[in-house]
Amino acid sequence: MTDPGPSFAKLSLEGFTERLASDQPTPGGGSASAVAGGLAAALLSMVAALSEGRSTYEPYLATLARARAVGEDARRHFLALADADALAYDGFTAARKLPRVTPLEAETRKAALNAAARSATEVPLQIIRACRLVAVELEALAGRCNLNCASDLVVGSLLVDAAARGAAANVQANLSFIGDPDFEGAALLEATESLALIEDLASQVRERVGGGRLRDPEKA
Repeated sequence: MTDPGPSFAKLSLEGFTERLASDQPTPGGGSASAVAGGLAAALLSMVAALSEGRSTYEPYLATLARARAVGEDARRHFLALADADALAYDGFTAARKLPRVTPLEAETRKAALNAAARSATEVPLQIIRACRLVAVELEALAGRCNLNCASDLVVGSLLVDAAARGAAANVQANLSFIGDPDFEGAALLEATESLALIEDLASQVRERVGGGRLRDPEKA
């Protein structure tokens, strides 16, 4: 199994991209998707922070505080998921390398491969769920934040949409190795429905920001 080394969160941006560009399989697209989600979450927090303490946006204080808290939690969660995705894929790779000469070896390898593929699917599903949370807050903040930095919400919506789609690609790639039709069907349905929701929310963010106007506060 590949030595995971330090947590990706501890690497510089240059260090992470160097690891990503190397000839090692991890970090790969799943970890990159998680990092993209983390960037979206950071932008959510930034826009909320740049809106707090300004009288114009006082009616939105509850929305701003919630969005900032969600953004901070999600940013850290995404970085942890970047590590988890790499470890899960390393486990899947190790399972594929197990011997399968004898019937017992073949059975052991199949069981290990099923379990590893399930783990390698569950992590990107967690990335998608985190993307949904961030997408919801980005939409809630659009039109309820500092208009001078509202375009950063559009960037965040694009990043979180890309992060979810990247994670969904990993979900789909692993499904055929799991050997559990019920789990496979549920995972695919969740990913598909989540992508549709996130895309819709991202579209709403772009429309709200493009309008350049504030909207009513959220109902209590």
